[in-house]
Amino acid sequence: MPQSQQPAQFSSPFRQSHFRWTTDPTFYPTARLAMEAPRERYAYVAALAPDNKSRSDALLVVDVDLTSPSYGSVVGRVDLPNVGDELHHFGWNACSAALCPYAPHPQLERRYLVVPGLRSSRIHIIGIKPDPKKPEIVKIIEPEEIFARTGYSRPHTVHCGPEGIYVSALGAPDGTGPGGIFILDHFDFNVLGRWEVDRGPQELAYDFWWHLGHDTLISSEWGIPNKIENGIDPETLLSSGYVHQLHIWDLRRRKHRQSIDLGKEQQMVLELRPSHDPTRTFGFVGVVVSLKDLSASIWLWKRNNGNWSATKVIEIPAEPAEPDLLPPLLKGFKAVPPLVTDINLSLDDKWIYVSCWGTGELRRYDVSVPDRPKLASVIQIGGIVRRAPHPKEPGIALNWGPQMVEVSRDGKRVYFTNSLYASWDEQFYPDGIGTWFVQAAAESDGSLTLDPNFFVTSTEHRLHQVRLEGGDTSSDSFCYPS
Repeated sequence: MPQSQQPAQFSSPFRQSHFRWTTDPTFYPTARLAMEAPRERYAYVAALAPDNKSRSDALLVVDVDLTSPSYGSVVGRVDLPNVGDELHHFGWNACSAALCPYAPHPQLERRYLVVPGLRSSRIHIIGIKPDPKKPEIVKIIEPEEIFARTGYSRPHTVHCGPEGIYVSALGAPDGTGPGGIFILDHFDFNVLGRWEVDRGPQELAYDFWWHLGHDTLISSEWGIPNKIENGIDPETLLSSGYVHQLHIWDLRRRKHRQSIDLGKEQQMVLELRPSHDPTRTFGFVGVVVSLKDLSASIWLWKRNNGNWSATKVIEIPAEPAEPDLLPPLLKGFKAVPPLVTDINLSLDDKWIYVSCWGTGELRRYDVSVPDRPKLASVIQIGGIVRRAPHPKEPGIALNWGPQMVEVSRDGKRVYFTNSLYASWDEQFYPDGIGTWFVQAAAESDGSLTLDPNFFVTSTEHRLHQVRLEGGDTSSDSFCYPS
């Protein structure tokens, strides 16, 4: 809505409401201290209108306190004022990165969620204090402001950095490229501008993250908006049009330093998960599909003698299937691709979780030795062919598979949902959509067990990304060694 039409609370000043005279207790100098923090009580879940037009999106509050009588239930929500946002990867206004010594902001408070609409290019600032069960929209950044100040559109991923809030964007306002990163001010959410000073050969964007101790940012690629918004384009895919590179940047100087090509057959290089220990220089990235055999893969990036490289360390094969059981997009292949759409790394850098949205698996690997992962356990739920049920409703076959995955700070609980992106959901699961949000216990022996009492569904929305109260394994960056 135009600025002049926003309710009075949207224009309230932020420069005082952000400040604390003591450091926010949810900011942790090290990953180890974050793992020792109190257990989360609430999860915030992006809820998307199935058709982007029948209703607005919402942000749900789910009770995840095992001692609460409302455990596993929706206990709060805020409905967005506009239709067609398609919420995606949201983040906090501030996190543990505020303690970094080169740009400290210890007076900030983790009290707002920065929630972008991938389809609308609109960003909502949602306050979760004083009552975490009653989220409230406090500001809306309209797309025209983002277009004018950055030249970008389709904001995708939010990370709270030491000197501002970083937001990736998939492309230009007309749906072409380039995509990149822009910055919001910590205090009033003013759109400051495009981050890149020298982008070099980089044109496409998706995820990004960093090694703060080494002044390095890593970014990945998906495709321009015009090639993804109406669903996966078979011609673009088969011609390697969804790109296959990582990009290495000088974080302080904001300059492109290196491209790492994973090979043209590796399509859609998406989620990045760097080591949480700032002394280390490795991380993992998921590749959705290989054109060679429909497999999916996880690659390890690392720095050796000043140079960055990436190596495939996990390959997950496609599963043969009867064509009658497959959606039209896959019938000719006679197989179900795993479709790795999200990964997450525990704060101790020991376990990586891999969502296989196509086959309906959540995989857990021991990555104590990063270049030699060991499969520890697998949960089966949903899937294009498998349709594995949840233990709470063992007689109900589920579609969709594990998609967005989030891990608690202590590493003992794994939360995941099943919606990917509206137009892509329809292509891979055309027989109807049943959305769910579940939790699994992650034991120290490597096992994973679905919680039979935690099974959140919705008849109004599709459930996408999850953020946990006080932070989680993909929300915070740490500047001090454990």
